[in-house]
Amino acid sequence: MIRPYVSEDTDRILHVWRIASEFAHPFLSDAFHDMAASAIRDTYLPQAETYVIEVDGTPVGFISLLDNHIGGLFLDPQFHGRGLGRALVDHAVRQKGPLTVEVFRENRIGRRFYDAYGFVETDAYFHDLSQQISVKMAMKP
Repeated sequence: MIRPYVSEDTDRILHVWRIASEFAHPFLSDAFHDMAASAIRDTYLPQAETYVIEVDGTPVGFISLLDNHIGGLFLDPQFHGRGLGRALVDHAVRQKGPLTVEVFRENRIGRRFYDAYGFVETDAYFHDLSQQISVKMAMKP
């Protein structure tokens, strides 16, 4: 089931984000993850349009949107390969139309997912906070 995020989801969503982020981003430091967790809790979740996907009543993933941009798409790694990430993006496309996203170049999991979905690379830049290359992607028209 996909439903809108409510503030009571915050702790569970942050847990899912942390395990998913550490899985997909082993190249990022614990200090970066700690800083990002605070920003997600205090800034991004309150500002973004977020949808949660549940399995057996428990949130296992989410997508956060800023207009038609995916600010975050994270799924508990034990639920990868079940079509849940695709379902979240499908839901977002129905809401917003074609989407954009940024993903770290070294995030092989995310890059493979977005490539398979049909996103294409449009640009790349050096992300100062993470000291990583971030790739901008957009859905094929």
